Formats: sequence, C-alpha cells, structure tokens
Amino acid sequence: MPGSYGTIIAMSSLKVLHQTVSDCTLCPRLTKYRREIAKVKVKRFRDWEYWGRPIPGFGDQAAELFVIGLAPAAHGGNRTGRVFTGDRSGDWLYDALYQFGFANQPDSTHAKDGMKLKDCYIAAAVRCAPPANKPLREEFDACRPYLKEELRVLKGVHVVVALGKIAFDEYLKTCQELGLVVPSPKPKFGHGVSYVLPWHVTLLGSYHPSQQNTFTGKLTRPMFYNVFQHARSVLKLRRNAKA
Repeated sequence: MPGSYGTIIAMSSLKVLHQTVSDCTLCPRLTKYRREIAKVKVKRFRDWEYWGRPIPGFGDQAAELFVIGLAPAAHGGNRTGRVFTGDRSGDWLYDALYQFGFANQPDSTHAKDGMKLKDCYIAAAVRCAPPANKPLREEFDACRPYLKEELRVLKGVHVVVALGKIAFDEYLKTCQELGLVVPSPKPKFGHGVSYVLPWHVTLLGSYHPSQQNTFTGKLTRPMFYNVFQHARSVLKLRRNAKA
C-alpha cells in the first residue's frame, strides 16, 4: 500500500544502497576505466560532464517487475548517471517499458529528463562500465551484494526480465546466495523463455537490446515487445486472482 511503513523502509534502504553503489571503488580495473572514459569522453559528448561513477539501480520501490542487464555503457550510463540511459540499448528498453505501462515516457536521455517508472525497477549485474563490455568474474562477485540487497528490499517483485544470458545466470546465482532453491536442472536462457520459480517469481529471458543484436535482426521490436507484454500479462493475471 502506498505510504505504508514497509514502503517507507524500502525507500530509505534503497536510498542508502544507491549512495553506497555510487561511492564504490572495490574493483581497481573498473574504477580506473570509468574515470578515464569520463575524462577523455568522445567527440559527440565533449560538452557533457560525465557521471563517471558506478550506476545505482533505478525505479519504483514498489516494483513488481525487475529488469536486469549486464553493465552500464561507457558513453551511456557512465555518462548520464542512470542505468540504460543515453545509449541505443536504453532507447529500446525504455520504449518497451512505456508501451506496456511501466514508464511515463518512451525516451530516457539524461538523469533529469522526467523519466519515472511505475511497478518497475532496473538494475545491472555489474555497476561500472567495463572495458570491451566484458566484466571479469571477480567483478561480478564484488557487485553481487548490491543485487542481493535490491532483491531483498524489493519485496513486491513477481516478474524478472533478464536481458541476456549473463544477466539471466547472475540473477539465479544471486538467488542461490540468498538461500533460495534454484530448480534442478537449472533454467536455461533463451529469448522468450519463461520459468515460474519456487519463490513465486516468473523469470523471463530476452536477448539483450545491444546494437549487435538489434542491427543484425537477431532481436526485433516485436520480439522485444512480446517479452514485456508477457510480463504485463503475468502481473495482470496475478492481480485478477487476488481481486
């Protein structure tokens, strides 16, 4: 219920977590890289003051949908300070969220553009932009406590959309570390797959909306929309069952 004690606690916990993430320097390689990118920039963003820090999660503390990606883009989230904001992948994601009622606008260009999410929260497995977009295993390990805390605080999550195989597997690994029993055999990633997990969360897989996938046609708009339409349908059915 909006305004409830539980919601207030969640807001406070997320605020502390977001600040902790933003101040993180646990990974020397990532810290050096994101700072260098923020200093050197690229020509088209020469006039920007880059964020150049780890990127906290973003969204509604009462979220029912949790979206997890891989890591911020060097000139996307690392520039704007918001996850999936200011790059082509974000253009696809926020457009899809808008189409199915999870966002108030289709475009996410900077941290003060008025974007608001409803019933949705977005995070990444790794919070700093990595060189070549390839985090190391120890960097996933260092970031996982942040994802664990988000999943612990966001108690209303009933659907998870994992963007890419790595995010899909990281979500399941994080749940294992939280003490949840992952089915055996373990769910396998694929675009459009859907698993109802023992803790009553529906896990959906989607190809990541990277340019590598969208430019080649491996991921099309209808394919991407179908995933979020599925997410909306699951939440609608759940609400109808409770009514």
